[in-house]
Amino acid sequence: MSLPGHVFSAPDGVRGFDTTETITPTAALAFRRKGYRFAVRYVRRDKPHASALKASEAKSLLSAGIGLMVVQYVESETAWSPGAAKGTKNGSIAAMECENLGVPWGVTVWCDLEGVAPGTPSQRIIDYCNAWHAAVSAAGYVPGVYVGYRAGLSRSQLYRALRFSHYWGAYNLNVDQYPAVRGIQMKQSKRRRSDRVPGVDLDFQVDRISVDALGGRPTLLALEGWPEMP
Repeated sequence: MSLPGHVFSAPDGVRGFDTTETITPTAALAFRRKGYRFAVRYVRRDKPHASALKASEAKSLLSAGIGLMVVQYVESETAWSPGAAKGTKNGSIAAMECENLGVPWGVTVWCDLEGVAPGTPSQRIIDYCNAWHAAVSAAGYVPGVYVGYRAGLSRSQLYRALRFSHYWGAYNLNVDQYPAVRGIQMKQSKRRRSDRVPGVDLDFQVDRISVDALGGRPTLLALEGWPEMP
């Protein structure tokens, strides 16, 4: 059964957050009161994760007025080896997890590109990303890529060699590392004291939507009336 809501293109300036931790219904309401309007939550890559997104959590986020996007756990934040076969496998799992959760077609699902092993040929990274993209898009979702530390590709390669048209920049990604021509449409930043949510003990980072140079924006699932619904 599909999750409730509609697929929206996220407008400029909307603030959200991403976390690997489970968000309780109480915490979801507290994030909404603090001004957060969307969350990016994780699905598994191979082995199950106790804190991976579940349908019950997704429903409570939506009910609280929080839009939802999905990202897949990265293999390693320090050193992993990509390739086409792995991209197909991981992308297929990401799509399957979204389908099992009831995430409707058209929602942006993010590939986490960071921590690639030093010395990895760029073509292997490109092959991984494009195979991941193909598997996710074939299932009806909108593939996006999170560009983080040691992604292993140049600005030109990110834009010209990858099939992606949706880019999310990590908190430690500098402007001169953004994909050429297009840039990014969502920027992560480290949580500051003013970003903390009263009564919520949760490790998260802050994200903000900004239309890219070619007019691109990510899509998300939310209930009717988002982002201003009570």
